[in-house]
Amino acid sequence: MAQQHLDPTDPTAGTVAGDALAGYLRAQATEFLRALRLHRETGGGAPGRADSRLGDNGSAVAVDAARALRRSARRISASLHTFRPLLDADWSEAIRPELAWLSGTLAMEHAYAARLERLLLALHRLSGATPLPTQTGAAGLPGTAGASGASRLTDTAASGHADATATGRAGAAASAGAAGRAHVAAGSRAAGAAPVPPKAAPPHAGPPTHPAAAPERGNLTVGAAKAGALLERQLTLARTRAHSTALQALGSSRFHAVADNIAVLASEVPLTPAAATGDLRPLAAAAEERLSDAVGALPLVTAGHPYNAEALIHGLSPDPAPHPQDAPWHQVRLLLRLHRYAREVLDGDDTSVDVRLLTAGQALNRHRDASEAAAAAAQAARTPRIAPATAYALGVLHADQRHEVEAARFAFQQSWQIQTVGTP
Repeated sequence: MAQQHLDPTDPTAGTVAGDALAGYLRAQATEFLRALRLHRETGGGAPGRADSRLGDNGSAVAVDAARALRRSARRISASLHTFRPLLDADWSEAIRPELAWLSGTLAMEHAYAARLERLLLALHRLSGATPLPTQTGAAGLPGTAGASGASRLTDTAASGHADATATGRAGAAASAGAAGRAHVAAGSRAAGAAPVPPKAAPPHAGPPTHPAAAPERGNLTVGAAKAGALLERQLTLARTRAHSTALQALGSSRFHAVADNIAVLASEVPLTPAAATGDLRPLAAAAEERLSDAVGALPLVTAGHPYNAEALIHGLSPDPAPHPQDAPWHQVRLLLRLHRYAREVLDGDDTSVDVRLLTAGQALNRHRDASEAAAAAAQAARTPRIAPATAYALGVLHADQRHEVEAARFAFQQSWQIQTVGTP
C-alpha cells in the first residue's frame, strides 16, 4: 500500500516551514476556545445547570464540549513537545504541563464511565446472560452511565438471592413464594428477559400442560450480580469524584491562566527566529523514529502467540501497581499519538485518515482500556469481607480482561506488520 501522506524522512519532499506549525497551533487554539464557550453555555455539565434551550441534550452537548477541549489540549501539547526547538522555550515548557493536567483531569470521568460499562458487559457475557442495552449516558453526568446497570444488577442480585435461599435448585423460580416471584420478575424485566409468570399453578390443577420453563439466562448468578454491584458502587463513586474535580478545575485560577495563554496562542504563536527558515520534517522524523524504536522493543513475537504465559507473572501479587508488561505498550500508544499529530502538522489541510495508523491506535486504545479494567476488577477483589462467590466472579472477570489485553496486543502486531510491509 502506498503512503498517503508526506513522508517526513523523504529527502526529496518539499520543505515544511514554521508557518505550517503556527497555522496548526492557531487552529487548535481556536477550537479550544470554541469548545470552552460551548461548555460554558451549557452550564459545564453541572446537574441542573444545562441551558434550558437545549432541553435534554444539554448534558450531551457539555460532554461533547469537554471532549473537544481534551482533543485540542492534547494536540497543542503534543505539537509543543515535538517541535519545541522552533518555539519559545520558556513559554512552551510552562504551558505543556498545564495542558497535560487539563487533559488528564477532563478525561477521568469518561474513563471511569467507560470502564464500568465495559466490566458490566463482560460480566453479562461471561454469565451467558442477556447483554446490557447500550448505555447512552456513559459519558454524561454521574449517575447516568450506570444507573440502569445498577438497577439491573440490584434486582438481579435480589432475585438470585431469593432463588438460592428458597430451594437452591434450578427450578426455584417456579416454587418460590410470592415475594421471591416478584423479585425474579423484576430481575428478568431489568435484564431484558421474559418475565416469570406472576402466579404458579395451584397444586390441585393436575399436571401442567407445558414443560417447566428453564432458568432464565437473563439473570446473573449471585456472585456475578454482587460483583457487578460492587464495581458499580466503586466506579460510580470514583466517577462522581472525577466529575467534581473536573468542575473545580474548570473554575480554578489555574485553568483561567491556561485559557488566557490559549487565547494569546490563537492570535500569536511564539516561534523562534529560526522557525522562519527551519524545516519541520526532521523533527517529525525524530518523533517517528522514537515510535519505531519503542515498537522494536516490544515483544511482538510473544504477542503473536495465542496465549502469553508470562502474563501470569505477578498475577497474584498484592501490589496494586499496573501490570509490569503494560507500561511499554502504554508508552507506544503515547508515541503513536505524537507521530499522528506531527503528521497532521505536516499535511495541513490535506490531512487524510491513515487507515494503518488508525487501526494500530485503536488496538492500543483497547489494550489500555482492557488493562485498566482488569486492574479495577483486581482492586475490587481486594475489598475486605466479600463473599467467596463474589471474589471468584471478579477473578474470572480479571482473567477475561487480561485475555482482552493479549488480543489487543495481537491485533496491534498484525496491523503494525501490515504497515511495515506496505511502506515503500
